[in-house]
Amino acid sequence: MIEPVQIFWAPAGESMPSLGSRALVDVTDGDTPNLRMPVRMLSVDTPEVTARSAQRASEIDQEFAQLADWIRQGKAPIAPGLAEFLLPKLATGQAGSLHFTQGQAASAFGKQNITTRLARPSGTPRAIFIRTADSPFDTNHRLLAYVAPDYSEKERREIPKRQRPTFNLDLVTAGWAAPFVIYPSIPGAEDLALLIHAAADARTNRLGIWADPDTLLAYEYRAMEKLFQITRKKVNNQPLAVHDRSWRERYCADMRTRILHGPEDYFGIDPEYRLWIWPPDLRDAITRLNLTPTPQLVTPT
Repeated sequence: MIEPVQIFWAPAGESMPSLGSRALVDVTDGDTPNLRMPVRMLSVDTPEVTARSAQRASEIDQEFAQLADWIRQGKAPIAPGLAEFLLPKLATGQAGSLHFTQGQAASAFGKQNITTRLARPSGTPRAIFIRTADSPFDTNHRLLAYVAPDYSEKERREIPKRQRPTFNLDLVTAGWAAPFVIYPSIPGAEDLALLIHAAADARTNRLGIWADPDTLLAYEYRAMEKLFQITRKKVNNQPLAVHDRSWRERYCADMRTRILHGPEDYFGIDPEYRLWIWPPDLRDAITRLNLTPTPQLVTPT
């Protein structure tokens, strides 16, 4: 007779995202499958290439120009301050094409940079080092991580950290990614300082995405896609399956002042000092980081 046991483990698990036609798994020996999956680099955000083609990007140009008209007419559910900040970028008639072009450039840089930095002086490739977040997967089931070449213990002693950055930081330094630090996955003090300084330098020197003042940062671009869909339904008197403010969800704190701003008030904070917080994490972040909400957040409307 088998005796009852008292040790149980029932993790929720994650579904691995599809990689198109590429195989997700192969097996070397029975207990060692090799898994392939996408990694979402932590604390950085590159322009999107979800348009997939120049033609679709051109269509987004027109959608965003239409959204700009709706905003001017007061038909879009967006706060006046944020509307004024984003309108010039939406109304250019090329917001989608600019973003798609920047996304392609960021992707090309990322590929070349990884290839270059993984090559040892001898020509043999380095292994890859990853450090995951406390919650290792995002809502799209991608692994959340900092990614870098794997240096030996001797190299780590002899080479300063700023000379062996993560691929995440490389994107920011080259200007092809905006900082995107999300609580509670905040880099350590030294790494955060490197990220902030790299982003500030790239923005000051107008590198990459910062070269064009009409750039929509990736999180703004995604939000405007959602806002366009919501506003179009409102204009056409179609029912909404979501709240009309669901296009923006994260709160934003200024890392310099610890002031907490509402989801539509982030634009007053310099991009390198924005700390993003999801609503479920808000109470914990306020307590642990000693944040002070703005009067708009604490005054009933």
